Amino acid sequence: MVHVARRGDLPARLGPGVQHIPDYGPSRMSRDPYTDPAQFQAERSKVLATHWLIAGRSEQVPGAGDWITYEGHGETVIITRQVDGTLAAFHNVCRHRGPAIVGEMQGCGARRFTCPYHGWVYDTTGKLVGVPERDDFDAGHLVDMRAPAVAAGEWGGWVWINLAGPEKAPALLDSIGPEIVADLGEFHMEDMVLHEVVEWDVPVSYKAVVDGFNEVYHVTQLHHVTPEFTKAARELSFHVLGDNYMAFVPRPEFMEQLEATWDHHRFAICHYVVFPNTVFNCNPGHVQLFTPIPIDVDRTRFKCWELIHPGDRTDPDYAAYYDHTMAHWATLKGVVGEDIAIYEQLQRTKRSSGYTEHILSSRECKIAMYHETMARKING
Repeated sequence: MVHVARRGDLPARLGPGVQHIPDYGPSRMSRDPYTDPAQFQAERSKVLATHWLIAGRSEQVPGAGDWITYEGHGETVIITRQVDGTLAAFHNVCRHRGPAIVGEMQGCGARRFTCPYHGWVYDTTGKLVGVPERDDFDAGHLVDMRAPAVAAGEWGGWVWINLAGPEKAPALLDSIGPEIVADLGEFHMEDMVLHEVVEWDVPVSYKAVVDGFNEVYHVTQLHHVTPEFTKAARELSFHVLGDNYMAFVPRPEFMEQLEATWDHHRFAICHYVVFPNTVFNCNPGHVQLFTPIPIDVDRTRFKCWELIHPGDRTDPDYAAYYDHTMAHWATLKGVVGEDIAIYEQLQRTKRSSGYTEHILSSRECKIAMYHETMARKING
């Protein structure tokens, strides 16, 4: 049987006694966070270099020597499965004269990595283990040489990295937070498999993409949802958890069941944002991950991942699950395509003198809070 997420003993996130919207109110904010190159550089050094980012799925690196690379915001990182089952990560930069050590995005069974320029050799932890014509170098320059280490961890079947390195990075589960670990953990993503990854190169800030997942105000006009969905969405709840957020949108076709049980896992769309750019969108039997990876101040690699439970498609119950899930995923890809169209409209105006600020409603408070968190981190 396919696992179906249920609230169980977890706290109710919707219903009587639950505050649905934080006491924040309407607000205004400058456009600068989306267009200012200086702010983007500050984010690179103070946020993207110090927070946990998703690099891939654990199933992409199942065996010793299997590896993937992460590319984004000027960084390139190799993550490799070790013999003991742990992960090691390091900057994909040769210490000799700076080229990438590997050019591929993924590989299997590596015992070492060799720079294609002059043949410097690194082991799977990033330690320098071979230098052609070593006698021509100052021995002191090569002592304990390694590609700079990056922290790596796993949770939910995902590979996470932190550029601050193993000694400085905070604990991964502390950064995700106990509430999200418990609530999102009920979907058992570690038992799921990757069905598909869809990727776009979009001409806007990664924060504009995150914004689209921090409100539902746009869904009526942009996604042409039914009046019933618009009405149900008015009953959503936002939960602020330090830097991170949870949101729960009732599914209109299950309002009676939701009100009888307040089981948001089964009868609502469950949404989790892990600062700065990890967004989970969860349905009872399958999960999407949205990762807007910044490339530059106004350019983003937007990746959408679909996770499903594995099973035997000759089994009628699993076949019904699979067909239903694939139909839903096809619809969701169409919805994301509508988001992409809006990013193209934002491209037309991002340098316009007529675009100076955002005017936000009380139900867009997560957007304001997200940018306040960003400002606090880069200015602190």
